[in-house]
Amino acid sequence: MQSCDVCVIGGGPAGYAAAMRALDFGKRVILIEKDKLGGAAIYNGALSSKTLWELSRDVRRLRVTERGYTVFDYKLDFPTIIKVANQAVRERHEQLAKQVNELAEHICCDRFRFIHGFGTLKSANQIEVTTPKGVEMIDAEYIVLATGSIPRKLPNVIIDEQSIVTSDGIGNWTKFPDSMVILGAGVIGCEFASVFSNFGMTDVRLIDKADHILPFEDKDISEMITENFIASGMTIHRNASLESMVTDENGRVNYTLKYKDGRKETYNVEKALISIGRVAAVDGLGAREIGLALTDANNFIVDSDGRTNIPNIFAVGDLTADICLVNVGELEGRHVIETMYNPGNKHLSYENISTIMFLMPESSGVGANEQTLMAKGIPYRVATFAYNYINRAMAMRSLKGLYKILVSDDDEMRLLGMRIVGEQSSSAIQAAALLIHMGKGIAELSELIHPHPSIVEGAQECVRMLLGNSILKPQVFPGDLRCARVANGVTTEINYFVNGSNGVAKAV
Repeated sequence: MQSCDVCVIGGGPAGYAAAMRALDFGKRVILIEKDKLGGAAIYNGALSSKTLWELSRDVRRLRVTERGYTVFDYKLDFPTIIKVANQAVRERHEQLAKQVNELAEHICCDRFRFIHGFGTLKSANQIEVTTPKGVEMIDAEYIVLATGSIPRKLPNVIIDEQSIVTSDGIGNWTKFPDSMVILGAGVIGCEFASVFSNFGMTDVRLIDKADHILPFEDKDISEMITENFIASGMTIHRNASLESMVTDENGRVNYTLKYKDGRKETYNVEKALISIGRVAAVDGLGAREIGLALTDANNFIVDSDGRTNIPNIFAVGDLTADICLVNVGELEGRHVIETMYNPGNKHLSYENISTIMFLMPESSGVGANEQTLMAKGIPYRVATFAYNYINRAMAMRSLKGLYKILVSDDDEMRLLGMRIVGEQSSSAIQAAALLIHMGKGIAELSELIHPHPSIVEGAQECVRMLLGNSILKPQVFPGDLRCARVANGVTTEINYFVNGSNGVAKAV
């Protein structure tokens, strides 16, 4: 039996980050991965899907006609596009594999080992690893569980990963489908809807059981993305629940929807994508057998520092009930190691987690949105600034987008959250994330000298609106520029001109 200080089960983003951080502390580390190093973050996940999105965005620009040019002839080949996406995946995998091999064989050969096998918990300190060469036992002081997640499936829908697929099966297609339906209007479903709509080869349909897509986002954000979807020719089945989905004798897909008004309709498409979330991959892990507490959704019950009910076992990444994102998983993986070996380590905070959705166009965010603040009864001030007033967006001819900034309803105006829909939206998020992390107000953002022209100038002018000293005044451009106070469910437009004097404005 081999012993180690830290055994990590799962070589995805969270597990890989945990193993590397444990080496930083000089610990003996074993990393176990049953399949492909890098996990779903690379394969059939973030890297592969975002590569497809980037390629599709290039094609979308070829297809538009309002940019002063028209492209009459270009060729799209689905297998070639998938090959390019797979190349990106292969490059990242090779980087991760090279590091693991170098560490295990040369740099840290006395205290690091990578095992390609299936790890099963046998006790709080012992892991049984099944490999092609046989079975061995590992004894570990600490265990980090990072086995990731798999696509959620429906019991009444047969997924063959050919006609009816999860995100894992898209690479099996040999051509662009002439039509497809996507079940699920969350982030992943909307991202794939954007990808195939951008390519312009597929009639895309999106099933949304609610009255608006992306229900976790504020309605103005959701509506702007919806408008872009519909303008691209996409069909959105609103307020619809799936009654049935089957493959016919021709390999096409029939699906029947029931709408909230009681009517039922049946449609026929070439392909269907099931995108209704992911579930923790715990089968065969032995978690229940050793007494690890799980929720009904198969997530481990953990506190904010990744602890489970067994003191020396931690859970990170998609196994937890927190945000299932690559950057969050990496943060959690690093954090649990720091918690093990630094008792005074501060608690992990999720308040300044930056996110990006690859839609039409991209949408980025950090901190709270209006839904969250309203639900908690927190008064706030909000400013929105339309993209068509940003010089860089005008130059790019990408005018559909907006900035939204939320701050505390007091003189300090601490930054509570930011949402941006539009080209290059992610470029303006990091400064906001830092201010939220530091609990700072927004004055610093107003004084930065940004490169011109740049998209981040929209953040600066949005902040200036809240401070009452913007160059463009919301009173002149109502609807596109807006500044308001929200308290007790009541929204009041802010007019700084009433009390402004000597360049100092007060909200009224």
